[in-house]
Amino acid sequence: MKTDIYNVQGKKAGSVELPENIFGLPWNNSLMYQVVTVMQANARTPVAHTKDRGDVRGGGKKPWQQKGTGRARHGSIRSPIWKGGGVTHGPRAEKVYARELPKKMRAKALFIALSKKFKDGELIFVDSFGLNAPKTADAKKALSALSKVDAFKRLGARHNAALVAVTEKTDATEKSFRNIGSVGFETVANLNPALVLKYKFVIIENPEEAIKIVAKRAEKKSKKAAQK
Repeated sequence: MKTDIYNVQGKKAGSVELPENIFGLPWNNSLMYQVVTVMQANARTPVAHTKDRGDVRGGGKKPWQQKGTGRARHGSIRSPIWKGGGVTHGPRAEKVYARELPKKMRAKALFIALSKKFKDGELIFVDSFGLNAPKTADAKKALSALSKVDAFKRLGARHNAALVAVTEKTDATEKSFRNIGSVGFETVANLNPALVLKYKFVIIENPEEAIKIVAKRAEKKSKKAAQK
C-alpha cells in the first residue's frame, strides 16, 4: 500500500509505504462502538447532582401528630413527596462512569479508524509544516494549499474540519493551529479512535516517523498474543 506525501504548497513531495495491518483493516462496527463508548464514559465528569432527603434542610420535627388530624401521616418535610424535599433516584456527582478498556481493543480500534479515513480519502500525509514561529496565518495558508488537492477539496472551514497530528509537539506548531476553530491538534502518540473519528480529515506530519510510532502499538499487541 502506497500513498502520496504532500508539502505545504499542496504539491506531491514523495510517497510512503503503509502497513496493511494499520491502514488496510475492514470496518468493525461492534468493536468501534464498544471502544468509543467506553472512552466517552471514562472522559465523563459528573456534574449533575441532586439532594436526597438526607441533604435538604429542615425536617427535624414531625410535621403533625400521627393520628387524629384527619390528614395523611408524615414523618418529615424532607420526604420526596413534599415540595422542597429530597429527590428520589436523581443524578449524583459521586457516581463513577469509568470502565476498563483493554489496550488491544483500543489499539485495534485506532487502526480501524485510520483505515477508514484512508479508504475514504480523508487521510493526508504532509512532509513538514515548517513552522519555526507561532503564526496562525502560515497554518491557514498550509491548509488552504492542501484543500486545492483533488482528493481533499472538501477540506474547508467547517466545524471539526481537520485533525493535525504531529510526531513531536512544538510551541510554534501548536500555537499556530490552536487558534483555528475548525482544526484540532494532537501528537501521533496520543491518537485515539474517538479523536480520529471526530474530525472529517486527518493530517499527519512526517509520515515515516509517524508510522513507526503507530506501529509500536501493533508490535506490543502481537507480542502479547504470541506469549499467550
